[in-house]
Amino acid sequence: MKNSRISRIIQLLTTMQAGKSYAVEDLSKMFGTSRRTIFRDLKELQAIGVPYHFDSDAGGYVIDPEFFLPPVDLDLKEALSLLLLVHKVRGEIQLPFSKSAMLAALKIENNLPPNIRRYCNIALKNISAVVGAQAPVESSGGLDAVFTQLQNALTRKRMVNIRYNSLAERKIIDLELSPYHLFYNQRAWYVLGHSSLHKSIRTFKLNRIKNIQITDKCFIGGEDFNAQEYFGRAWSMIPEGRIYDIKLQFLPKVACNVTEVKWHSTQQVTHNSDGSAIVEFRVDGLGEISWWILGYGDQVRVLAPRALRKRIVEMAKNMIKINEKG
Repeated sequence: MKNSRISRIIQLLTTMQAGKSYAVEDLSKMFGTSRRTIFRDLKELQAIGVPYHFDSDAGGYVIDPEFFLPPVDLDLKEALSLLLLVHKVRGEIQLPFSKSAMLAALKIENNLPPNIRRYCNIALKNISAVVGAQAPVESSGGLDAVFTQLQNALTRKRMVNIRYNSLAERKIIDLELSPYHLFYNQRAWYVLGHSSLHKSIRTFKLNRIKNIQITDKCFIGGEDFNAQEYFGRAWSMIPEGRIYDIKLQFLPKVACNVTEVKWHSTQQVTHNSDGSAIVEFRVDGLGEISWWILGYGDQVRVLAPRALRKRIVEMAKNMIKINEKG
């Protein structure tokens, strides 16, 4: 059984840490792979910050002798859970500092007992994670750069100037932001803070930030900001300022799939003898939940409130009108 790429990179790192220099040809023979693969693995080590270089006198690659991987003491479940997060979820969700996470995984794997390492390598080959589509970050430097500057500003209580591609305003806007909170929701990272342009607390999607610059200005407030209180009973992340009692009937075809998920903190479920289910929520706003309901098409009926039923009917009619054209 061939070793996975991760396993091979760990072995490459361990081999080079022995203090000797190795030519690419030597490493290629040692690991039974091509020169191109070795160069690709060396490039991965460089990307995650392993300080190696080519020693022209020795004629091979060596790792800085001061670089070391500290020992860790993890049992099988602890090791597998961490490696699962880094190797399988890291590639599916846009995590800041993902290369650092990769290096952390290498450190963990490099110091695991041989039997645990072998088990983890075999287990990880048979596990996958599919999270969903992710929104790419437009700003130069990518997610790491934007996230780092916002985190830095948030910690130091500094305002930031951002240039933002606003879908709501349909144009590029410039504003000064006092960042209060960073959070991930479904497909992207967001920052919550007070906007000088809007004179209120707003949410900005990190992937739409085109430019960001930390200023010397300090902002006052934000210490007691509570994201959970701010979102309140919003369906996802946009509170509208009015609470609605939602009552939906899901038909038998989808009832089980819907009710096995906890969609909202206020969710209440009643299963009917015909296989359908009544699902009730107490939600702030109708906008976000409307799109969720439409995703179930003709398998859901809006029982209450009347305003939500009317909105869904209008949206469905518009869908039909748009799709009947041409």
